[in-house]
Amino acid sequence: MFKKTPRPAGIRCFASLIFTAATLAAAFPAASQTAPEPQGANTLKIGVIGPFTGPSADFGVPMLNGIQQAVDEINAVGGYLGRKIEIVRKDDQANPDVGLKMSQELVAEKVSAVLGFCNTGVAAKSLGVFQDNKLPLIIPCATGSPLTAKYPGPESYIFRTSPKDAIQAPFVVDDILKRGWDKVAVFADTSGYGEAGLQDVEKALDAKKLKPVYVARFPLGVKDLGEELKAAKAAGANVVFSYTVGPENAVIARGRQALNWKVPQVGAWPLSFPFFIDGGKEAADGALMAQTFIAEPSNERRASFLTSYARKFNVKKIPVPMAAAQGYDAVYILVYSLFTIRDGNLGGPAVKAALEGKSRTYYGVVATYDQPFSKLDKDATTQNMLVMGMVRNGAVTFAYPEDAKRNLFVQRKQ
Repeated sequence: MFKKTPRPAGIRCFASLIFTAATLAAAFPAASQTAPEPQGANTLKIGVIGPFTGPSADFGVPMLNGIQQAVDEINAVGGYLGRKIEIVRKDDQANPDVGLKMSQELVAEKVSAVLGFCNTGVAAKSLGVFQDNKLPLIIPCATGSPLTAKYPGPESYIFRTSPKDAIQAPFVVDDILKRGWDKVAVFADTSGYGEAGLQDVEKALDAKKLKPVYVARFPLGVKDLGEELKAAKAAGANVVFSYTVGPENAVIARGRQALNWKVPQVGAWPLSFPFFIDGGKEAADGALMAQTFIAEPSNERRASFLTSYARKFNVKKIPVPMAAAQGYDAVYILVYSLFTIRDGNLGGPAVKAALEGKSRTYYGVVATYDQPFSKLDKDATTQNMLVMGMVRNGAVTFAYPEDAKRNLFVQRKQ
């Protein structure tokens, strides 16, 4: 079970930052004087979409749970201006066609905003639904760089609290070069996620005047990559950079083990998923990946979040902590923004403008958010918020002791 650590000097108590009616009234005096609500409008409907069943449920369910945890906290102290927040849940099953249908259903349900998507390819197929219907979407999980770049910033209704791969890839490249690993083999699946990730890795290497010594592409569901690993070994690779979401990461790890090829495996955040850690077992040990949040109670905000999650969902550990924490923070970012709307108008353009504007600082679990979004910038996470995680004895911890110390103080967007 998670243990509570003493609060470091200068860290504000997370519990004191949870919504209360008095705090909200003081922080947003005009927000409590909004125009009368339409008759029968006693709830605020927020859509949530993700893979809650199927092959990506290992991070879809923690995202949903983090969102639910935040919503329940807010509802417990009165909700949004006395209106209970209602989650309208849609399971995309990690299937782009299902995701498109579920997105259209959320539009028909007339929700005020949507939180969701874990899979880049699923999200990519549905972005037009949100953009065309002027319905704000906040992505707490999917990290493919193109998602928040598809539409020009001032017109875009697509926001994100997860770290895009365009910051994860160079962060990991910087780390492996610092460790002296400069002959990189890239293993990327052929999904939208793998394609975008490969481009980000190649761009990050090119910035260092390097190219991969070997690139392997493979479909989701592949069971054996032995020949590709032999080719990467023959090319002289001294590190394997993998870009895939599910069991394929474990296929790579077990393949290296079968070849007795003792090179490190590094990558983006999916190397922290159970599919890799449990599937790879001892072959996964030592893998390195980018993280925004590691499930250690390094300060009071995180300790409160972890203990509350464990109690609420009756678990000893969160399968994918980043997904839960980013989903949780996304709810508070949205609701903090809504309190800047003065006339009670929760239509899409008004919610978009509220998200892009300055609201009260939110002291979150992943980061401290002064202004997470703007008209030009729809990504709330910057590279300084990342730390390097390492798989050790079946769990993810800090790769560097100095990161554990730095993590006492939650970062701000740069």
